[in-house]
Amino acid sequence: MAVKHWMTNDVITVKADTSLLKCRNLMKEKNIRRVPVVDDDNHVIGIISDRDVKSASPSKATALEVHEMQYLLAEIKARDIMTPSPVTVKPETTVENAAVLMVDKKIGGLPVVGDDGRLCGIITDQDIFKVLIDITGARLGGLYLALEVEDRPGAMRPVFDTLREQGARISSVLSRNPEGAGKRQVFIRTMPMSGPSQEAATVDALRGVAKVLDFSHCEPV
Repeated sequence: MAVKHWMTNDVITVKADTSLLKCRNLMKEKNIRRVPVVDDDNHVIGIISDRDVKSASPSKATALEVHEMQYLLAEIKARDIMTPSPVTVKPETTVENAAVLMVDKKIGGLPVVGDDGRLCGIITDQDIFKVLIDITGARLGGLYLALEVEDRPGAMRPVFDTLREQGARISSVLSRNPEGAGKRQVFIRTMPMSGPSQEAATVDALRGVAKVLDFSHCEPV
């Protein structure tokens, strides 16, 4: 899954000389938490988060008069509070790698730049959440299953055969190897079934071919 299929294309940006006041108002008006700073050629030179704006803004407990605060907010520029040379990704970067970067760098968004270095989008933690919801079929409901199988080729075949025999339609399959001990945890979500009896029969049948760690009925959301 490439970032280009999930990123926001119409990116709201500011220039280096944009005032803090305008940055703050823009982020509030557009309900965004970060804004890239670009030059005249649309190259990314920095990024400003809502945390940067809050840190640079006068405290509500300040003794400054209103006109003094307005003056201060107008005098502080984007270049003064931005994170320069932010981490960026390419449109072809996978969503998974973008997520790893966000976690490792402890950041909530990544500007997306093309081969020419110009901004073409932005992907945020909210976009990653949407990807997770979509690929897991969470909104569809159905039967959720957590299984443990041997970590070897062909170990999932009996599971898939059993689901087919029970008339289950798979909407997503995810897996992880948490301890590297020759076991793999597999998380399966099926499409909604005909009722509780079909779900119960499916779980019982799966117990004969794998270790069932957890299961639950999920309503569409």
